[in-house]
Amino acid sequence: MIKNKFAAKTIVNLSLLAVLSGCNTIGSSNSESSQASLNSSEPANVAAPEDVVDALTLSALSEEQELEANNIEFDDVWKRIESQLNIDIPQNRPVVTERNWYAKHPNYFKRISARAEPFLYFIVEEIEKRQMPIELALLPIVESAFDPFAYSHGRASGLWQFIPGTGNRFKLKQSWWYDGRRDVVAATKAALDYLSFLHKTLDGDWLNAIAAYNSGEGRVMRAIKRNRKKHLPTDFWSLDLPKETSSYVPKLLALADLLKRHEEFAISWTPIKNQQHIQVVDAKSQIDLAKAAKLAELKVNELHRLNPGYNQWATDPKGPHKFVVPVEKVEIFKQNLAELPKEERMSWKRYLVQSGDTLGGIADKFNTSLSVLIDVNDIKGNIININQALLIPTSSKSLTEYSLTADNRLTKTQNKKRGANKLKHTVKSGDNMWDISREYDVNIRSLAKWNGIAPTDPIKLGQELVIWKDQVSKHQSTSAIMRAITYKVRNGDSLARIAQKFKVSVVDIAKWNQLDLKKYIRPGQSLKLFVDVTRT
Repeated sequence: MIKNKFAAKTIVNLSLLAVLSGCNTIGSSNSESSQASLNSSEPANVAAPEDVVDALTLSALSEEQELEANNIEFDDVWKRIESQLNIDIPQNRPVVTERNWYAKHPNYFKRISARAEPFLYFIVEEIEKRQMPIELALLPIVESAFDPFAYSHGRASGLWQFIPGTGNRFKLKQSWWYDGRRDVVAATKAALDYLSFLHKTLDGDWLNAIAAYNSGEGRVMRAIKRNRKKHLPTDFWSLDLPKETSSYVPKLLALADLLKRHEEFAISWTPIKNQQHIQVVDAKSQIDLAKAAKLAELKVNELHRLNPGYNQWATDPKGPHKFVVPVEKVEIFKQNLAELPKEERMSWKRYLVQSGDTLGGIADKFNTSLSVLIDVNDIKGNIININQALLIPTSSKSLTEYSLTADNRLTKTQNKKRGANKLKHTVKSGDNMWDISREYDVNIRSLAKWNGIAPTDPIKLGQELVIWKDQVSKHQSTSAIMRAITYKVRNGDSLARIAQKFKVSVVDIAKWNQLDLKKYIRPGQSLKLFVDVTRT
């Protein structure tokens, strides 16, 4: 490519030389005119023809050197990014503070590179295609540390940390089977669409657009409006924004600074080959992930890690059915996929409805969804009959072998040791995260983190939560199943008698109901109690 462009420039230069030579010939034939010009008292503003040729040649070479610089072939994607960094980085306190933190944690960059390796080339290609700032390729570090399974306290999910509402806004499907917010290919395109929209909405200011990606365009626009009203500047550094957003942009700039000056700060960005690592293949119908992995000659987890959007052991019956596959496995995957009969893409089980069965219960039992049972069996409404035969899609392997499904990731999160004692709480009617955190005297954010959810996430009846504590009260045990009950005080009752009856402490009853122990309880009074049903 460079050679062809260089050849084209050589032809142009030779043409220029020919034209200039022609001009010289014409000039010499008119000797009187030339002599008059030389004898003129006016300064000579026109260079000699040979000087013009030299200047044009130098200009062409300079352009060629610039062209070659822009077309340098990099072996490492990080170096490709580094060569295009262009946003000004002020050396102010917010940027320096964030840069110092990163610089003190060099191992962090090794983890980042390992996670980014399959996806970074694709992200860079998408950004360059749209002619957006290359700094945006570093944004997933700030958002999720390049972890596509990341889930934040604000209900944000995936590499680009989309919240449910914004995900829907940019057409990222979210169902029991699939979450497009974690689909790296789909979410990357959606994130760049959103950033392009923010850039246009916020008058072409990229720092304000990046800030709005974190806090929402409404908040940034209100901050700009306040500043305009006070006749203050409206650049990012002048806006009054939430603390998280005020450090969000400096984090990105600090990373860009460390990439640009990695030698100065002795930061090693583990090289990632500057070549295509992945390709998308559409299976076009529902398929078991274990079967798809076998067709691609990969382990289940290897395929699932490249396709984190799939919540369950198979693709969504209604799609998408696309798989991100290593480029070296694409052809064998396509070939094996074409040879596999469609009816063998899923495993099926015949089930006879028994007394007491419900569609929801059967769906839970076989780890499928209610809508799938209804669709597959052409059920009208939710009515089923005893001995009715249902066709149920089932996983081809034990569910434990699909370790990256939503349920298995949750189990791993809940089992991660975070204290001396692990308690279990089954959600009952009327429960909420705040009341549960108060009951066990734990921080609500910690409670959410232990259970892989956000503090604002809705909890469901029968959902099992874990609580980690270094010390437990007498009424709690490590195998406790806690339930909240409302007890109406009867004649002759006392706090001590009620505590003994339900195997709880008087102090706890007082705390749960904000009672003054010096005052008496009265008949008919309602008390909220948290009891362990395994002991009562």
